[in-house]
Amino acid sequence: MKFPQMPYRRPDLAAIEEKTAGILRRISAAASAEEQARAYLDFEALERETSTACTLASIRHTIDTRDSFYDQENDYVDEIAPALQELRQRISLALLGSAFRRELEERFGKLLFTNLEISARSMKPEIMPLMQEENRLRSEYQKLCASAVVDWEGTRLPLPRLGPFKESASREVRRRAYETEGQWYDSHREELDELYDRLVKNRTAQGRTMGRESFIPVAYDRLSRNCWDVRDAAAFREQIARDMVPLVSRVKDRQAKRLGLEKLKFFDDAIRFPDGNAVPQGSAGDILAAGREMYRQLSPQTAEFIDFLYDGELLDVLSREGKAPGGYCTELADYKAPFIFSNFVGTSGDVDVLTHEAGHAFAAYRAARMDCLDALKSPTIEACECHSMSMEFLTAPWHSLFFGPQTAKYERDHCEQALIFLPYGCMVDEFQQGVYEQPGLSPEERNRLWLDLERKYRPWTDFDGLPFYSRGAGWQRQLHIYQEPFYYLDYCMAQMVALQFWQASLANREDTWNRYLRFVDEAGTRTFRELVEDAGLRLPYAPGCAAEVGESVGRWLESNPM
Repeated sequence: MKFPQMPYRRPDLAAIEEKTAGILRRISAAASAEEQARAYLDFEALERETSTACTLASIRHTIDTRDSFYDQENDYVDEIAPALQELRQRISLALLGSAFRRELEERFGKLLFTNLEISARSMKPEIMPLMQEENRLRSEYQKLCASAVVDWEGTRLPLPRLGPFKESASREVRRRAYETEGQWYDSHREELDELYDRLVKNRTAQGRTMGRESFIPVAYDRLSRNCWDVRDAAAFREQIARDMVPLVSRVKDRQAKRLGLEKLKFFDDAIRFPDGNAVPQGSAGDILAAGREMYRQLSPQTAEFIDFLYDGELLDVLSREGKAPGGYCTELADYKAPFIFSNFVGTSGDVDVLTHEAGHAFAAYRAARMDCLDALKSPTIEACECHSMSMEFLTAPWHSLFFGPQTAKYERDHCEQALIFLPYGCMVDEFQQGVYEQPGLSPEERNRLWLDLERKYRPWTDFDGLPFYSRGAGWQRQLHIYQEPFYYLDYCMAQMVALQFWQASLANREDTWNRYLRFVDEAGTRTFRELVEDAGLRLPYAPGCAAEVGESVGRWLESNPM
């Protein structure tokens, strides 16, 4: 069934509660592990039905945040989400306390129970009102950003469509684009500060109600981190600051020389070459057509996947007024169908998004057809991001379909951006660590913290008096800080894995693709540590990993000068 024809029916919370209560009674009364296993499988079927409806409402809301029907349905989903999570927790607790737990572990695997224990620590009924309020605040931020329209040379543009002007070969145009963007954020300064204040206070209250010293351990549990912790995160960030920041500083120096500038300003950041960055050839439709051809050629597995995605109209990628910002991939479980959402704006980022989100979608497509528990069809988030970020590099032989004679320029830019991202991603994570360790910080103190971290992770940055950015508020553009706290470090972990897959592919493409496919097909049956080690790669937070990866990628940059 094509996406536009998929019917939506509002989830009936009372009916879901009644069915869950019946499943709980069956688990409690079960005389064998087999009976409990059948009851749990029935709960998974109920969850598939519920999540499909909730996801349909969410997708259609983000496609057009002005649609009053799906705006109301999205609010309803936000409202019932904590209750659904609490029902899931009841099932988890029943399995964790089962007299047949050993037999169930033998059937389903111990990792399921490790994950259930983590999930059980992440909520309790007392915080449901706080979780409902958090969801409302997250949606409020999304609506505010989706409403962002600016005047640009007499034309009203959604804010994301300033992207090409921020990459203009004209320095004056670039600066005006950043100023226009910054002015919009400054004009909504009070709303953005107040929203984040309320989110931090809300999440801190959740953590303390859960008996934790702060929101941080609750956030880690909600991200299902089952093989690394806050100490590993801190050690990883310090590796990036020590070993990657000097490498990126050299990359930025080379960028300034290419541009003929004595010193880069912040509005020069996105422009890599004096004649402009590589841009995809043709229209958005041409990019999509090239993407289909790329995945048809990449492998039999990706060919099957991409035809399913396109034929089912399972993507919406054009930027327009009223559409939510950003990009994502999600899944419609009852249809075994992924869905890609994005905002194409006519830059190389459109290709990055297509390869990135299609990496997620490919993994979801493969997992949906696996014979295993739904709970084990997706790994933890950092491993999911390995699917997508590695796909960006493993599709390199086909990038010429998008860029033609500008392909070499794109390849260098993509590599440099991967390195540049690592300090930024760690900065985002350390900023959140500081905010939730000190939840009483004022807006001005948060901005000072951000500026301090800029000096640590991006010492080359010069805001040159730009509105919004120069006062340290640039973090408010990063929707994850509002929407998905502490998620951003998962991208950094995954980037380190992706760079290793890429370097391996340069030596032996076929072997690397098979290792990547195995990584994908193991889905959530193994931990991140196990997946990485099984692929023959180094854990990102292992001592010396950042230095080793940086040296390898640095050699490639030196041997491919532009």
